[in-house]
Amino acid sequence: MDKAGVPNVFVTGYSGPPHGRDYERWREEFCRSTLRVDVHPGNSGNIECTLQVSLVGGLALAAPGGSSARFSRTRELINDGYDDMCLLIATSGRVRIWHEGQSIELSESQMCLGDMSVLCGAHVSNEGESKSIRIPRSLLLTICPKAEDRMARVLGDQDPIREAIIRYHALATEVGPQTDAIGQHLIAQHMVDLIGLLLRTDADRTELANNRGHSAARLDLMRADAIANLSRGDLTIHSIAQKAGVSPRHAQRMFEQAGTTFTEFLLEQRLLLARRLLLDPRNGRRKVSDLAHSAGFVDISYFNRVFRRRFDATPSDMRRA
Repeated sequence: MDKAGVPNVFVTGYSGPPHGRDYERWREEFCRSTLRVDVHPGNSGNIECTLQVSLVGGLALAAPGGSSARFSRTRELINDGYDDMCLLIATSGRVRIWHEGQSIELSESQMCLGDMSVLCGAHVSNEGESKSIRIPRSLLLTICPKAEDRMARVLGDQDPIREAIIRYHALATEVGPQTDAIGQHLIAQHMVDLIGLLLRTDADRTELANNRGHSAARLDLMRADAIANLSRGDLTIHSIAQKAGVSPRHAQRMFEQAGTTFTEFLLEQRLLLARRLLLDPRNGRRKVSDLAHSAGFVDISYFNRVFRRRFDATPSDMRRA
């Protein structure tokens, strides 16, 4: 079991027969103790499995891979008092799970909520890929008191919500473990609000989840999209809003409610990127104008002016310092 160089991120895996010291150590120290699940071979006699788990604000975000493994809550484990819920997401192909003797098959982008206090499990195979979100029961029931009525059902409707959950899972996995405790709490709350909307909360809680979770998650995703495309000189609120599924006017209002405009946010992120590029020794031979273009600045005179106003130093001075 290895940490990925980031607190609360584990990258692990096993390849080989289901016996021996290495298998028993991986099975006991990570699968049973950390994940609270047992592991056995899938369709073949061996286990071929990789797994990344990110712990964020009480949630466990997992991305399993491989061609042969079966993770399950066995009779021995369900007596440990562990009663979290788990949302399984099929990200490609077909994913097979079982829940209290019921077999369920998920197609791409379909989801299913499971109960870890009963006999249940999921297959890892080359037929499909999946992700999962493990959620404390009390946290989900707060926003969706009837969540237990939605157990072991294929959740295939509400496309915008399902897409938001998949994208937010990727974002939370990437940046969540590196944020502070408050940031992790907010990320977890936004994720649970999205899941509550997927499960259809009651009217009052739906409004709360929409205002607090869905809007915040969409704003986080728009910010992430903007940061990922800073080098594009034609990046606009229209393109960012379209990908998030909102109107440009609504997207602008979401940024303003968070205390800034999209233009101000974009400028700040480009300036921060330009500073990082200037201070990186690997860019020592690159021209300042080239680095400015890499950060999305088309007008070099404008770049020099706003850079000096922001950092009280010219780009060349910054590089020499």
